[in-house]
Amino acid sequence: MKKKYEKPLTTEQIAALPDKAIDTTDTPELDEKFWKNAKLSPPRTKPNVSLRLPEDVVDFFRKENPKGYTSRMAAVLSAYVQAHQTKS
Repeated sequence: MKKKYEKPLTTEQIAALPDKAIDTTDTPELDEKFWKNAKLSPPRTKPNVSLRLPEDVVDFFRKENPKGYTSRMAAVLSAYVQAHQTKS
């Protein structure tokens, strides 16, 4: 397939594209079989937790990703939990 862009587009650039400009040839159509087998899953809830952390820890994550640093912190904690669950 011919490459259309020199570098990957940002989310904003993709959102600005008209629908006709988006190549969907590699995306299969969602037919009746797909919808017949689809299952509705309720969203997972995330409890709101207040936590005091050392300033250097927060600064580290905030510097890496200012807008999504709490999500990254949650991902690190999740990885820690998974690593310790598999040891048992």
